[in-house]
Amino acid sequence: MKLPTRRFDALIVGAGGAGMRASLQLSAAGLTVAVLSKVFPTRSHTVAAQGGIGASLGNMSEDSWLWHMYDTVKGSDWLGDQDAIEYMCRMAPQVVYELEHMGMPFDRNADGTIYQRPFGGHSMNFGEKSVRRACASADRTGHSMLHTLYQQNVRARTQFFVEWMALDLIRDAEGTVLGITALDMETGDVVALHAKATILATGGAGRIFAASTNAFINTGDGLGMAARAGIPLEDMEFWQFHPTGVAGAGVLITEGVRGEGGILLNSNGERFMERYAPNLKDLASRDVVSRSMDQEIKEGRGCGPHKDYVLLKLDHLGPEVILKRLPSIREIAIKFANVDPIKEPIPVVPTIHYMMGGVPTNIHGQVVVPKDGNPETVVEGLYAVGECACVSVHGANRLGTNSLLDLLVFGRSAGDFIVSRNLPSFVHKPLPPDAGDFSLARLARLDSAGGGERVADVGNELRRTMQSHCGVFRNEGLLAEGVAKVMELEARVARTSIGDKSRTFNTARVEALELDNLIEVAKASVVSALARHESRGAQARSDYPERDDVHWLKHTLWYREGNRLDYKPVHLTPMTVESFPPKARTY
Repeated sequence: MKLPTRRFDALIVGAGGAGMRASLQLSAAGLTVAVLSKVFPTRSHTVAAQGGIGASLGNMSEDSWLWHMYDTVKGSDWLGDQDAIEYMCRMAPQVVYELEHMGMPFDRNADGTIYQRPFGGHSMNFGEKSVRRACASADRTGHSMLHTLYQQNVRARTQFFVEWMALDLIRDAEGTVLGITALDMETGDVVALHAKATILATGGAGRIFAASTNAFINTGDGLGMAARAGIPLEDMEFWQFHPTGVAGAGVLITEGVRGEGGILLNSNGERFMERYAPNLKDLASRDVVSRSMDQEIKEGRGCGPHKDYVLLKLDHLGPEVILKRLPSIREIAIKFANVDPIKEPIPVVPTIHYMMGGVPTNIHGQVVVPKDGNPETVVEGLYAVGECACVSVHGANRLGTNSLLDLLVFGRSAGDFIVSRNLPSFVHKPLPPDAGDFSLARLARLDSAGGGERVADVGNELRRTMQSHCGVFRNEGLLAEGVAKVMELEARVARTSIGDKSRTFNTARVEALELDNLIEVAKASVVSALARHESRGAQARSDYPERDDVHWLKHTLWYREGNRLDYKPVHLTPMTVESFPPKARTY
């Protein structure tokens, strides 16, 4: 069936920080640009980022992009690609100053420079002591950034498709990506969006877990689209647990709280991080702090009636600091934990937060896959930026503040690269005659599967399975059972039903389509985790407790077809400077 078609120079799927930073470069250069989003752009999940943007401005203490690079390589547990990390850390000050000139309301020092706070894993002089590197806008940095970028895009006349959902990539016989099929969530109409360049900027997929800091829209849509189109997903075993989610609610409590001086306590009133990370203590990297908290709870030193959380104390900072630097955190604590942090500590527990893996790309945002002996063959017409992409600058564990930095640096880089290709001079390649058939068949199955299982029931079972079998600590038995359960759930997803079409609102259809994407991400994650026989960064296996650089210093590639794995080497050679060879990781 031939679909209604709309044509653009560039199409961006997702209106978060990465998508809107890329679209701004493209629209400002005069390209016709469409940005597709399931929600209004300023409700994209970037709005929830709290703590800051990492950049070695040196406004409050001596700093260097090279120290930032070292901290990022070390934080990644040496799985990050050092050429990409160098590029990101060198570009960091420039992209922050650009945001400042766009009007982003950063907090200020007395001399008018941007305020910077300490953050976990960030240090001066290659790990010597903590450094102030996070460029902050109180505890609403992502909110400020997203509104700034949206305003600039409106000025540049970017065209937004609000409350639209991307369905599938359109590829021709040569493998070139020519755009996507998309669903208008209001009307249920399916349209082909035809573009010379398609950028995936769909964010993470944290909703595959039961306890997550992620918004309900974070369902891995870009990853599902890529996997169904035959593109592998990279390093999907690495999921970051943020140390401080509100116990029982999962709402994020920024690392900026500890950057401002907050401390973690166990039931004995002990500042336990001094035992696990004697140098950086509560500001060690996130995987280290999360495992330390989990260990305290497992050994019976948790707090509360069930001893299942620890406490984040910040009342000693005083009301002035809390109200000025952490106003949203106080609001969150009161609403979700029923405590006022000015007077009492916040109950916190490690909670799924960030996806280090994603669609494999280079520093220009181009999607790259192994082909004919070349491990990084470009998929023409397709780009990915932000959390849905794997450059890889985060490796096995992301440093706090590097997420917003990643969005800015690589969103901008992809935009610049596409502009340099002079897309307006290109001719739209013709769409294949069956461009919409696959997507329409998926929708038809949902409407015809009368009597099938409810989408919500299968989705909840998937989240419980991932939470219990792919959590902070893993082992062969847990993961093998998790793989078997996820494969059973894949068959159940194929039998889900949305009920009587005439009585079903389109949100039910959207939730079913999101589940199609979530199951692909879950398969990639648990299969990749089972295969990696080591502990590295966020992958902590009790049966393989040590990092194994001899056998596992490599990136995982998961393919949907055959549920198979492949691997590619880590880039240990930077662009211009001496590399940081792997060594023991201590804080």
